[in-house]
Amino acid sequence: MIGSGKTIGIILIGVGLVVCAVVTLFVGSGAASGQTTTAATVLGIGIFGIIPLVLFSGVGIYLFTRGSAEEKELVQVRQKERLLGMIQAQGKVTLNTIMVEQHLSRDQVQNYIYELVQQGLFSGYIDWKSATFYSQDASRVGSNKCPNCGGVREIVGKGIVKCPYCGVELFIPPNAPQTTATPVPPEGQPAA
Repeated sequence: MIGSGKTIGIILIGVGLVVCAVVTLFVGSGAASGQTTTAATVLGIGIFGIIPLVLFSGVGIYLFTRGSAEEKELVQVRQKERLLGMIQAQGKVTLNTIMVEQHLSRDQVQNYIYELVQQGLFSGYIDWKSATFYSQDASRVGSNKCPNCGGVREIVGKGIVKCPYCGVELFIPPNAPQTTATPVPPEGQPAA
């Protein structure tokens, strides 16, 4: 029930205002007819009108702001889900396509991808030169061989690993086996 916090918050603020108005009218009418003293009127409005108004409004404002924050978080979660689905469905997606279709900035896309990698939801790689995301089978990305250039890295690592030969960022899943290998540059490149 996302968004219900905002609705309940508005209702509570409204209840507080109505209670205060009813008490003020009731006690005020008693003062106007001479049935209560000024001190009793102020005390009655304070205890039965102002205190409930403050309590209901305080809780209402808290729920309203909390509901607003939850809505913003939900928007980000849905954007990450769409981003992940787009890359996995197409296998290869350019950064510009993601930015246009998702209405995201480059920094937002990069942050979302890094968060998805940290959560273990995405494995693949990105070639920043061509600004293209690749969704890869975890066994291909989790090996010592770069799926982009074919160079062999010394250690697989976990999370985000940069290929020392072509510079692509590889998103290694946390459950990838950790292996070591002798570094070998891709074909056509001299050994470093």
